[in-house]
Amino acid sequence: MTKVVKFGGSSLASAEQFKKAGDIIRADKDRRYVVPSAPGKRNSRDTKVTDMLYNLHSAVSDERTFASVLKDLRARYDEIIKGLSLDLDLSKEFDTIVKNLKSGADSDYAASRGEYLNGRIMACYLGYEFIDPATCIVFDRKTENYDAEKTYKNLAKKLAKIERAVIPGFYGAYSDGTIKTFSRGGSDITGSIVARSIHADVYENWTDVSGFMIADPRIIKNPAKIETITYRELRELAYMGAGVLHEDSIFPVRQEGIPINIKNTNDPKDDGTWIVGTTSKKSKYVITGIAGKKGFCAVNVDKDMMNSEIGFGRRVLQAFEENDISFEHLPSGIDTMTVFVHQDEFRDKEQSVVSAIRKLTNPDTIDIESDLALIAVVGRGMKSTRGTAGRIFSALAHAHVNVKMIDQGSSEINIIIGVAGADFETAIRAIYDIFVETKM
Repeated sequence: MTKVVKFGGSSLASAEQFKKAGDIIRADKDRRYVVPSAPGKRNSRDTKVTDMLYNLHSAVSDERTFASVLKDLRARYDEIIKGLSLDLDLSKEFDTIVKNLKSGADSDYAASRGEYLNGRIMACYLGYEFIDPATCIVFDRKTENYDAEKTYKNLAKKLAKIERAVIPGFYGAYSDGTIKTFSRGGSDITGSIVARSIHADVYENWTDVSGFMIADPRIIKNPAKIETITYRELRELAYMGAGVLHEDSIFPVRQEGIPINIKNTNDPKDDGTWIVGTTSKKSKYVITGIAGKKGFCAVNVDKDMMNSEIGFGRRVLQAFEENDISFEHLPSGIDTMTVFVHQDEFRDKEQSVVSAIRKLTNPDTIDIESDLALIAVVGRGMKSTRGTAGRIFSALAHAHVNVKMIDQGSSEINIIIGVAGADFETAIRAIYDIFVETKM
Protein backbone atom coordinates (compact mmCIF):
# COMPACT_ATOMS: atom_id res chain seq x y z
CA MET A 1 0.00 0.00 0.00
CA THR A 2 1.15 3.54 -0.75
CA LYS A 3 -0.09 6.64 1.05
CA VAL A 4 0.39 10.29 0.22
CA VAL A 5 0.24 12.48 3.33
CA LYS A 6 -0.32 16.22 3.28
CA PHE A 7 0.16 18.37 6.38
CA GLY A 8 -1.49 21.77 6.68
CA GLY A 9 0.07 24.95 8.03
CA SER A 10 -1.22 24.52 11.58
CA SER A 11 0.30 21.02 11.64
CA LEU A 12 3.74 22.45 10.81
CA ALA A 13 3.63 25.81 12.57
CA SER A 14 6.35 24.98 15.09
CA ALA A 15 9.00 22.41 15.94
CA GLU A 16 6.55 20.78 18.34
CA GLN A 17 4.01 20.35 15.55
CA PHE A 18 6.72 19.11 13.19
CA LYS A 19 7.59 16.38 15.68
CA LYS A 20 3.94 15.27 15.79
CA ALA A 21 3.90 15.08 11.99
CA GLY A 22 7.18 13.15 11.99
CA ASP A 23 5.82 10.62 14.51
CA ILE A 24 2.72 10.14 12.35
CA ILE A 25 4.76 9.55 9.19
CA ARG A 26 7.19 7.16 10.86
CA ALA A 27 4.36 5.21 12.48
CA ASP A 28 3.27 3.84 9.08
CA LYS A 29 5.80 2.68 6.49
CA ASP A 30 3.17 3.15 3.79
CA ARG A 31 3.33 6.94 4.25
CA ARG A 32 5.95 7.36 1.57
CA TYR A 33 5.23 10.76 -0.01
CA VAL A 34 4.83 13.89 2.09
CA VAL A 35 3.33 17.22 0.97
CA PRO A 36 3.97 20.05 3.46
CA SER A 37 2.33 23.47 3.64
CA ALA A 38 4.09 26.60 4.86
CA PRO A 39 4.09 27.18 8.64
CA GLY A 40 0.75 28.49 9.85
CA LYS A 41 -0.14 30.36 13.01
CA ARG A 42 1.34 29.20 16.31
CA ASN A 43 -1.38 31.07 18.18
CA SER A 44 -4.31 33.39 17.43
CA ARG A 45 -2.07 36.49 17.45
CA ASP A 46 0.54 34.99 15.13
CA THR A 47 0.99 35.57 11.38
CA LYS A 48 1.06 32.82 8.75
CA VAL A 49 4.37 32.53 6.91
CA THR A 50 2.58 32.88 3.55
CA ASP A 51 1.22 36.26 4.65
CA MET A 52 4.70 37.27 5.83
CA LEU A 53 6.05 36.43 2.38
CA TYR A 54 3.38 38.51 0.67
CA ASN A 55 4.38 41.35 2.99
CA LEU A 56 8.03 40.81 2.08
CA HIS A 57 7.21 41.08 -1.61
CA SER A 58 5.21 44.28 -1.03
CA ALA A 59 8.11 45.82 0.92
CA VAL A 60 10.82 45.30 -1.74
CA SER A 61 11.13 49.04 -2.34
CA ASP A 62 11.12 49.85 1.40
CA GLU A 63 14.51 48.70 2.67
CA ARG A 64 13.75 49.08 6.37
CA THR A 65 10.42 47.20 6.27
CA PHE A 66 11.90 44.57 3.95
CA ALA A 67 14.77 43.90 6.37
CA SER A 68 12.37 43.70 9.32
CA VAL A 69 10.02 41.21 7.65
CA LEU A 70 12.97 39.15 6.40
CA LYS A 71 14.40 38.98 9.92
CA ASP A 72 11.07 37.70 11.30
CA LEU A 73 10.82 35.15 8.51
CA ARG A 74 14.28 33.77 9.14
CA ALA A 75 13.50 33.61 12.86
CA ARG A 76 10.40 31.47 12.19
CA TYR A 77 12.37 28.88 10.26
CA ASP A 78 15.42 29.02 12.53
CA GLU A 79 13.14 28.33 15.49
CA ILE A 80 11.82 25.19 13.80
CA ILE A 81 15.29 24.00 12.76
CA LYS A 82 16.69 24.57 16.24
CA GLY A 83 13.72 22.88 17.88
CA LEU A 84 14.25 19.81 15.71
CA SER A 85 18.04 19.82 16.35
CA LEU A 86 18.75 19.70 12.63
CA ASP A 87 22.09 20.35 10.96
CA LEU A 88 20.55 22.58 8.33
CA ASP A 89 21.39 26.12 7.22
CA LEU A 90 18.93 27.97 5.01
CA SER A 91 21.13 31.06 4.56
CA LYS A 92 21.85 30.40 0.88
CA GLU A 93 18.16 29.78 0.25
CA PHE A 94 17.24 33.13 1.82
CA ASP A 95 20.00 34.88 -0.14
CA THR A 96 18.50 33.49 -3.34
CA ILE A 97 15.02 34.60 -2.34
CA VAL A 98 16.23 38.14 -1.59
CA LYS A 99 18.16 38.31 -4.86
CA ASN A 100 15.15 37.15 -6.90
CA LEU A 101 12.72 39.52 -5.17
CA LYS A 102 15.10 42.46 -5.66
CA SER A 103 15.31 41.45 -9.33
CA GLY A 104 11.54 41.66 -9.79
CA ALA A 105 10.19 38.19 -8.94
CA ASP A 106 6.41 38.33 -8.55
CA SER A 107 4.15 37.58 -5.60
CA ASP A 108 3.58 33.98 -6.69
CA TYR A 109 7.29 33.31 -6.36
CA ALA A 110 7.39 35.03 -2.96
CA ALA A 111 4.40 33.10 -1.58
CA SER A 112 5.70 29.74 -2.83
CA ARG A 113 8.89 30.04 -0.78
CA GLY A 114 6.99 29.22 2.40
CA GLU A 115 6.27 25.69 1.19
CA TYR A 116 9.66 25.40 -0.48
CA LEU A 117 11.60 26.17 2.72
CA ASN A 118 9.33 24.02 4.88
CA GLY A 119 9.81 21.20 2.38
CA ARG A 120 13.57 21.51 2.78
CA ILE A 121 13.21 21.23 6.54
CA MET A 122 10.81 18.29 6.32
CA ALA A 123 13.07 16.37 3.91
CA CYS A 124 16.06 16.89 6.22
CA TYR A 125 14.04 15.91 9.30
CA LEU A 126 12.69 12.70 7.76
CA GLY A 127 15.72 11.78 5.67
CA TYR A 128 13.50 11.78 2.57
CA GLU A 129 14.46 13.06 -0.87
CA PHE A 130 13.35 16.59 -1.71
CA ILE A 131 11.52 17.24 -4.99
CA ASP A 132 10.86 20.80 -6.13
CA PRO A 133 7.33 20.86 -7.66
CA ALA A 134 8.55 23.59 -10.03
CA THR A 135 10.32 20.80 -11.90
CA CYS A 136 7.27 18.59 -12.36
CA ILE A 137 3.95 20.42 -11.81
CA VAL A 138 3.42 22.24 -15.10
CA PHE A 139 1.10 25.23 -15.53
CA ASP A 140 -0.39 26.35 -18.84
CA ARG A 141 -0.16 30.10 -19.49
CA LYS A 142 -3.35 30.17 -21.54
CA THR A 143 -5.59 28.55 -18.97
CA GLU A 144 -3.64 29.52 -15.82
CA ASN A 145 -4.33 25.96 -14.62
CA TYR A 146 -1.95 23.08 -14.23
CA ASP A 147 -1.51 20.81 -17.26
CA ALA A 148 -2.85 17.54 -15.84
CA GLU A 149 -1.42 15.22 -18.48
CA LYS A 150 2.12 16.62 -18.37
CA THR A 151 2.09 16.93 -14.58
CA TYR A 152 0.92 13.37 -13.92
CA LYS A 153 3.46 12.02 -16.38
CA ASN A 154 6.31 14.04 -14.86
CA LEU A 155 5.53 13.04 -11.29
CA ALA A 156 4.94 9.39 -12.13
CA LYS A 157 8.28 9.18 -13.88
CA LYS A 158 10.18 10.96 -11.12
CA LEU A 159 8.58 9.19 -8.15
CA ALA A 160 8.89 5.74 -9.74
CA LYS A 161 12.59 5.91 -8.91
CA ILE A 162 12.20 7.36 -5.42
CA GLU A 163 11.04 5.29 -2.46
CA ARG A 164 10.27 8.23 -0.15
CA ALA A 165 10.05 11.91 -0.97
CA VAL A 166 8.89 15.34 0.19
CA ILE A 167 7.08 17.44 -2.42
CA PRO A 168 6.12 20.94 -1.18
CA GLY A 169 2.54 22.01 -1.81
CA PHE A 170 0.89 25.08 -3.30
CA TYR A 171 2.98 25.72 -6.40
CA GLY A 172 4.41 24.56 -9.70
CA ALA A 173 5.83 26.43 -12.68
CA TYR A 174 5.21 27.40 -16.28
CA SER A 175 7.31 25.67 -18.93
CA ASP A 176 9.89 28.50 -18.74
CA GLY A 177 10.42 27.90 -15.01
CA THR A 178 8.40 30.90 -13.75
CA ILE A 179 6.73 29.96 -10.46
CA LYS A 180 2.92 29.76 -10.39
CA THR A 181 0.85 29.10 -7.28
CA PHE A 182 -2.54 27.55 -6.81
CA SER A 183 -5.14 29.61 -4.93
CA ARG A 184 -4.84 29.78 -1.13
CA GLY A 185 -5.11 26.35 0.41
CA GLY A 186 -3.66 24.88 -2.77
CA SER A 187 -1.36 22.45 -0.98
CA ASP A 188 -4.44 20.22 -0.80
CA ILE A 189 -4.41 20.19 -4.62
CA THR A 190 -0.72 19.25 -4.73
CA GLY A 191 -1.36 16.29 -2.45
CA SER A 192 -4.22 15.17 -4.64
CA ILE A 193 -2.09 15.50 -7.78
CA VAL A 194 0.72 13.45 -6.26
CA ALA A 195 -1.74 10.75 -5.15
CA ARG A 196 -3.25 10.60 -8.65
CA SER A 197 0.16 10.48 -10.34
CA ILE A 198 1.42 7.45 -8.43
CA HIS A 199 -1.98 5.72 -8.14
CA ALA A 200 -1.83 5.89 -4.35
CA ASP A 201 -4.12 3.72 -2.27
CA VAL A 202 -4.99 6.53 0.17
CA TYR A 203 -4.51 10.29 0.33
CA GLU A 204 -4.28 11.41 3.97
CA ASN A 205 -4.86 15.09 4.62
CA TRP A 206 -3.68 16.07 8.09
CA THR A 207 -5.04 19.24 9.65
CA ASP A 208 -6.03 20.61 13.07
CA VAL A 209 -9.55 19.15 13.16
CA SER A 210 -10.77 15.57 13.27
CA GLY A 211 -12.48 15.61 9.91
CA PHE A 212 -15.50 17.41 8.52
CA MET A 213 -18.24 18.63 10.81
CA ILE A 214 -21.90 18.57 9.75
CA ALA A 215 -22.03 22.34 10.24
CA ASP A 216 -19.69 25.26 10.87
CA PRO A 217 -18.46 25.07 14.50
CA ARG A 218 -18.46 28.87 14.58
CA ILE A 219 -22.25 28.69 14.29
CA ILE A 220 -23.06 25.31 15.90
CA LYS A 221 -21.30 24.50 19.16
CA ASN A 222 -19.58 21.10 18.97
CA PRO A 223 -21.34 19.90 15.79
CA ALA A 224 -21.45 16.19 15.00
CA LYS A 225 -18.69 14.82 12.77
CA ILE A 226 -19.21 13.37 9.30
CA GLU A 227 -17.74 9.87 9.27
CA THR A 228 -18.04 9.17 5.53
CA ILE A 229 -18.87 11.55 2.70
CA THR A 230 -18.85 11.08 -1.07
CA TYR A 231 -16.85 13.25 -3.46
CA ARG A 232 -20.11 14.60 -4.83
CA GLU A 233 -21.44 15.61 -1.44
CA LEU A 234 -18.14 17.20 -0.54
CA ARG A 235 -18.09 19.15 -3.79
CA GLU A 236 -21.50 20.62 -2.98
CA LEU A 237 -20.49 21.57 0.57
CA ALA A 238 -17.04 22.90 -0.36
CA TYR A 239 -18.54 25.10 -3.06
CA MET A 240 -20.86 26.61 -0.50
CA GLY A 241 -18.04 27.50 1.85
CA ALA A 242 -17.31 24.39 3.95
CA GLY A 243 -13.63 24.56 4.90
CA VAL A 244 -11.01 21.91 5.76
CA LEU A 245 -10.27 20.86 2.15
CA HIS A 246 -9.75 22.90 -1.04
CA GLU A 247 -12.65 22.11 -3.39
CA ASP A 248 -10.38 21.66 -6.45
CA SER A 249 -8.40 18.92 -4.70
CA ILE A 250 -11.26 16.50 -5.25
CA PHE A 251 -10.94 16.13 -9.02
CA PRO A 252 -7.57 14.33 -9.44
CA VAL A 253 -8.31 11.62 -6.86
CA ARG A 254 -11.94 11.30 -7.91
CA GLN A 255 -10.87 10.23 -11.38
CA GLU A 256 -8.85 7.39 -9.87
CA GLY A 257 -11.24 6.51 -7.06
CA ILE A 258 -8.59 7.23 -4.42
CA PRO A 259 -10.16 7.80 -0.98
CA ILE A 260 -9.20 10.85 1.07
CA ASN A 261 -8.90 10.59 4.84
CA ILE A 262 -9.09 13.89 6.75
CA LYS A 263 -7.15 13.41 9.98
CA ASN A 264 -6.15 15.46 13.02
CA THR A 265 -2.40 15.91 13.64
CA ASN A 266 -3.15 16.60 17.31
CA ASP A 267 -5.33 13.49 17.67
CA PRO A 268 -3.95 10.90 15.21
CA LYS A 269 -5.96 8.01 16.67
CA ASP A 270 -9.24 9.60 15.65
CA ASP A 271 -10.61 7.99 12.48
CA GLY A 272 -11.39 11.40 10.99
CA THR A 273 -13.59 11.67 7.91
CA TRP A 274 -13.37 9.42 4.85
CA ILE A 275 -14.11 10.95 1.45
CA VAL A 276 -14.97 8.28 -1.11
CA GLY A 277 -16.41 7.84 -4.59
CA THR A 278 -19.32 5.71 -3.48
CA THR A 279 -20.31 3.84 -0.36
CA SER A 280 -22.90 1.44 0.99
CA LYS A 281 -22.63 3.06 4.41
CA LYS A 282 -25.69 4.98 5.42
CA SER A 283 -25.34 8.40 6.99
CA LYS A 284 -26.10 8.52 10.71
CA TYR A 285 -28.49 11.32 9.84
CA VAL A 286 -30.70 12.06 6.82
CA ILE A 287 -28.36 14.89 5.90
CA THR A 288 -24.59 14.73 5.54
CA GLY A 289 -23.78 18.40 6.00
CA ILE A 290 -24.91 22.02 5.97
CA ALA A 291 -22.91 24.90 4.51
CA GLY A 292 -23.64 28.37 3.28
CA LYS A 293 -22.45 31.79 2.21
CA LYS A 294 -23.60 35.35 2.66
CA GLY A 295 -23.29 38.19 0.18
CA PHE A 296 -25.76 37.42 -2.60
CA CYS A 297 -28.42 39.43 -4.32
CA ALA A 298 -31.42 38.36 -6.39
CA VAL A 299 -32.50 40.00 -9.62
CA ASN A 300 -36.20 39.25 -10.15
CA VAL A 301 -37.51 39.60 -13.70
CA ASP A 302 -41.30 39.52 -14.22
CA LYS A 303 -43.14 39.35 -17.53
CA ASP A 304 -46.52 37.91 -18.38
CA MET A 305 -46.33 34.76 -20.53
CA MET A 306 -42.54 34.67 -20.44
CA ASN A 307 -42.70 30.87 -20.45
CA SER A 308 -44.05 30.92 -24.00
CA GLU A 309 -41.45 33.40 -25.25
CA ILE A 310 -38.67 31.35 -26.85
CA GLY A 311 -35.17 32.44 -25.81
CA PHE A 312 -36.33 34.66 -22.94
CA GLY A 313 -34.09 33.02 -20.33
CA ARG A 314 -31.08 33.08 -22.63
CA ARG A 315 -31.51 36.80 -23.22
CA VAL A 316 -31.77 37.53 -19.48
CA LEU A 317 -28.52 35.65 -18.88
CA GLN A 318 -26.95 37.42 -21.85
CA ALA A 319 -27.25 40.66 -19.88
CA PHE A 320 -25.13 39.17 -17.11
CA GLU A 321 -22.67 37.60 -19.54
CA GLU A 322 -22.08 40.91 -21.31
CA ASN A 323 -21.10 42.36 -17.93
CA ASP A 324 -18.80 39.43 -17.00
CA ILE A 325 -21.01 38.26 -14.15
CA SER A 326 -21.67 34.57 -13.49
CA PHE A 327 -24.87 33.41 -11.82
CA GLU A 328 -25.26 31.04 -8.89
CA HIS A 329 -28.87 29.86 -9.11
CA LEU A 330 -31.79 30.39 -11.44
CA PRO A 331 -35.21 29.61 -9.91
CA SER A 332 -38.16 30.44 -12.14
CA GLY A 333 -41.95 30.37 -12.43
CA ILE A 334 -44.47 30.83 -15.24
CA ASP A 335 -44.10 34.61 -15.32
CA THR A 336 -41.05 35.08 -13.08
CA MET A 337 -37.34 34.42 -13.38
CA THR A 338 -34.80 35.12 -10.61
CA VAL A 339 -31.04 35.26 -11.00
CA PHE A 340 -28.88 34.91 -7.88
CA VAL A 341 -25.43 36.50 -8.16
CA HIS A 342 -22.56 37.49 -5.88
CA GLN A 343 -23.31 40.95 -4.55
CA ASP A 344 -19.68 42.12 -4.74
CA GLU A 345 -19.50 41.30 -8.46
CA PHE A 346 -22.90 42.81 -9.20
CA ARG A 347 -22.92 46.02 -7.16
CA ASP A 348 -20.92 48.27 -9.51
CA LYS A 349 -22.57 46.89 -12.63
CA GLU A 350 -26.20 46.63 -11.51
CA GLN A 351 -27.58 49.49 -13.63
CA SER A 352 -25.72 48.26 -16.68
CA VAL A 353 -27.24 44.80 -16.17
CA VAL A 354 -30.73 46.17 -15.55
CA SER A 355 -30.50 48.32 -18.67
CA ALA A 356 -29.38 45.32 -20.73
CA ILE A 357 -32.23 43.15 -19.40
CA ARG A 358 -34.78 45.83 -20.31
CA LYS A 359 -33.32 46.21 -23.77
CA LEU A 360 -33.10 42.47 -24.45
CA THR A 361 -36.37 41.24 -22.91
CA ASN A 362 -38.73 44.19 -22.37
CA PRO A 363 -39.93 42.88 -18.97
CA ASP A 364 -42.89 44.15 -16.98
CA THR A 365 -40.81 44.75 -13.84
CA ILE A 366 -37.30 44.20 -12.51
CA ASP A 367 -36.65 44.10 -8.77
CA ILE A 368 -33.34 43.67 -6.93
CA GLU A 369 -33.06 42.23 -3.44
CA SER A 370 -29.69 42.41 -1.68
CA ASP A 371 -27.97 41.05 1.43
CA LEU A 372 -29.13 37.48 0.92
CA ALA A 373 -27.52 34.21 1.95
CA LEU A 374 -27.57 30.77 0.37
CA ILE A 375 -27.54 27.58 2.43
CA ALA A 376 -26.87 24.11 1.03
CA VAL A 377 -28.36 21.09 2.79
CA VAL A 378 -26.55 18.05 1.39
CA GLY A 379 -26.96 14.34 1.91
CA ARG A 380 -27.14 11.10 -0.07
CA GLY A 381 -29.74 9.92 2.45
CA MET A 382 -32.23 12.55 1.26
CA LYS A 383 -32.96 10.61 -1.93
CA SER A 384 -34.59 7.78 -0.03
CA THR A 385 -36.21 9.85 2.73
CA ARG A 386 -39.63 11.41 2.31
CA GLY A 387 -40.46 14.83 3.60
CA THR A 388 -36.94 16.26 3.83
CA ALA A 389 -37.89 19.58 2.25
CA GLY A 390 -40.99 19.72 4.43
CA ARG A 391 -38.91 19.31 7.58
CA ILE A 392 -36.61 22.11 6.43
CA PHE A 393 -39.56 24.44 5.81
CA SER A 394 -41.08 23.52 9.16
CA ALA A 395 -37.82 24.14 11.03
CA LEU A 396 -37.33 27.52 9.37
CA ALA A 397 -40.92 28.57 9.95
CA HIS A 398 -40.61 27.64 13.63
CA ALA A 399 -37.46 29.78 13.81
CA HIS A 400 -39.33 32.67 12.11
CA VAL A 401 -37.04 32.58 9.07
CA ASN A 402 -38.59 33.61 5.77
CA VAL A 403 -37.46 31.49 2.80
CA LYS A 404 -36.62 33.62 -0.25
CA MET A 405 -35.80 30.73 -2.57
CA ILE A 406 -35.55 26.96 -2.62
CA ASP A 407 -33.87 24.95 -5.36
CA GLN A 408 -33.39 21.18 -5.44
CA GLY A 409 -31.07 19.60 -7.97
CA SER A 410 -32.11 16.60 -10.05
CA SER A 411 -29.59 14.44 -8.19
CA GLU A 412 -31.70 14.91 -5.04
CA ILE A 413 -28.62 15.08 -2.82
CA ASN A 414 -28.80 18.81 -2.20
CA ILE A 415 -31.35 21.51 -1.48
CA ILE A 416 -30.34 25.18 -1.76
CA ILE A 417 -32.25 27.66 0.38
CA GLY A 418 -32.11 31.44 0.06
CA VAL A 419 -32.71 33.54 3.17
CA ALA A 420 -32.01 37.10 4.32
CA GLY A 421 -28.40 37.55 5.39
CA ALA A 422 -29.55 38.53 8.88
CA ASP A 423 -31.26 35.11 9.22
CA PHE A 424 -28.24 33.08 8.05
CA GLU A 425 -27.00 31.73 11.41
CA THR A 426 -30.52 31.24 12.75
CA ALA A 427 -31.47 29.22 9.68
CA ILE A 428 -28.43 26.95 9.94
CA ARG A 429 -29.11 26.31 13.63
CA ALA A 430 -32.75 25.50 12.90
CA ILE A 431 -31.88 23.02 10.13
CA TYR A 432 -29.15 21.40 12.22
CA ASP A 433 -31.47 21.01 15.19
CA ILE A 434 -34.26 19.38 13.21
CA PHE A 435 -32.00 16.79 11.56
CA VAL A 436 -29.24 16.19 14.09
CA GLU A 437 -30.22 17.27 17.60
CA THR A 438 -33.61 15.58 17.40
CA LYS A 439 -31.86 12.37 16.31
CA MET A 440 -29.42 12.34 19.20
